Amino acid sequence: MTNGMISAPQPEAVETGLEILKSGGNVVDAAIGAALVQTVVDPQMCGIAGFGSLHLYLADKNIHTCLDFHGRAPLATRPEMWEQLIIRECDDGFGFVLSGEVNEIGYQSMTTPLTIKAFDQALQRFGTRSLAAVMEPAIQYCEDGFPVRPAVHGFWTRPAESGRIARIRGLTDDPATAKIYTKSDGSLYGIGELLRNPDMARTYRHIAEFGVEDFYTGEIARTIDADMRANGGLLTYEDLKACETETVEPLWTDYRGFRVATNQPPGGGLMIILMLNILENFDLAAMGHNSPDYIATVSEAMKIATVDKDNRMGDPRFFDIPFAELMSKDYAKSMAARIKRGEKTPVPRMNSGANESKETTHICVADRAGNCVSMTHSLGSSSGVVTDGLGFMYNNCMMVFDPRPGQPGSLAAGKARFSAMSPTIVFKGDTPYFLVGSPGGTTITMGNLQATLNVMDFAMTAQEAVSAPRFMATSDTIEVTNRIFRSTERELQARGYATHRHAVSHMMPHVHGIRIVDGKLDGGADPSNDGMAAQV
Repeated sequence: MTNGMISAPQPEAVETGLEILKSGGNVVDAAIGAALVQTVVDPQMCGIAGFGSLHLYLADKNIHTCLDFHGRAPLATRPEMWEQLIIRECDDGFGFVLSGEVNEIGYQSMTTPLTIKAFDQALQRFGTRSLAAVMEPAIQYCEDGFPVRPAVHGFWTRPAESGRIARIRGLTDDPATAKIYTKSDGSLYGIGELLRNPDMARTYRHIAEFGVEDFYTGEIARTIDADMRANGGLLTYEDLKACETETVEPLWTDYRGFRVATNQPPGGGLMIILMLNILENFDLAAMGHNSPDYIATVSEAMKIATVDKDNRMGDPRFFDIPFAELMSKDYAKSMAARIKRGEKTPVPRMNSGANESKETTHICVADRAGNCVSMTHSLGSSSGVVTDGLGFMYNNCMMVFDPRPGQPGSLAAGKARFSAMSPTIVFKGDTPYFLVGSPGGTTITMGNLQATLNVMDFAMTAQEAVSAPRFMATSDTIEVTNRIFRSTERELQARGYATHRHAVSHMMPHVHGIRIVDGKLDGGADPSNDGMAAQV
């Protein structure tokens, strides 16, 4: 038995991963088995036709790497193809409303599906079990059903916001999708009602029998291609055939005696590096956790990183990122000096990446030997499209591109959009100390940053680190949760900051983490949903 811990937003996924560890599987087996269950019980947050980033460290094999599986715009994509469809910018300044919502829902809204290929490659390279073996629990949830959780139902019933569609359309517009997610009277399944997906079970069994390559070049690929062609989709057989993951080295920085490793662009780890490098120049512990000084200082680092993200980060295949400067301690010191002088960094409302969906999921797995996996994977906010008979939903990541040609985030064939996904591992010396990650769109980096600061600067446990009240600054406004003291908010306003108080005690992202101290594990699951951390 592998002694280990799992933290994730879905109890079903946590239990599945623990059972794999108990039966002798390693952390990669457990992570992928649990992630496959996530695709069933949280089917709009993630799926086999999605994208993501897997960060793993295997102490017993001296392996430390990132497997990136970011979706890319289909080969038929053209920079100007949606320019004439622009109606207006979204009400919150993030993204565009297009005629027919073609970028948000339906057959043109999806990038290439890489999740299932990444899962298979992770197992083949780093696991001890086959994809077919770890798929079985997910298949059982498809066939036996799962009770709809409040978090799932809450997403289904989210109203139209800021120009974006009401999410119920993603369950009812497409007949093949409605067949799965609505009852005979046309109503959605309610909280606690059992939802089954036998079509997804058959697809998973087919993949287990014939291998993942069938999804990309075989019978499933041909079925997908025919459906896309019949419905005006951009995705084709050639896109599926060209799908490839990327294996990259982590990005590193030092912070107060800790070593921090995170993922590369088009993931969001570079923002984590930049913010930590800036904040290393301040005595955050002396300021006091979530004091006015602390929030103002960390918020300025968030704003600086947001501006640099908007202007100088993107897909490295299409964009020349100035890595040396952005990772430089000297650059960070110059930014810290601006903060110390009292300068406030303005954040123009840009459309480069800010419309990234918050509908995502995450899983952390670690064992007492220091082997660990932190993986974020997503469908965007989901396209609402299911190919009849296949059961799974496609991503809708075309929605995060800028439909105006000539912009940093403009459409281009084969391009991936910058993502805030930033699964991160903190080391003490050469030993993993804390792993963290979260769903939450553009807020992910800000949640991951605060959790790592809570552990490194304030010596919090994993649960304390992910539960502490959070704030965020990705614009000129500092957003605070309802547990940030009002007296603190008034002090920030007195210093000239615009603030926005959320009614909720926790806001996105939903942070999950595991801490490893002298071989002992403690885990944290964000209390804002029904996730959990548990160990065997």
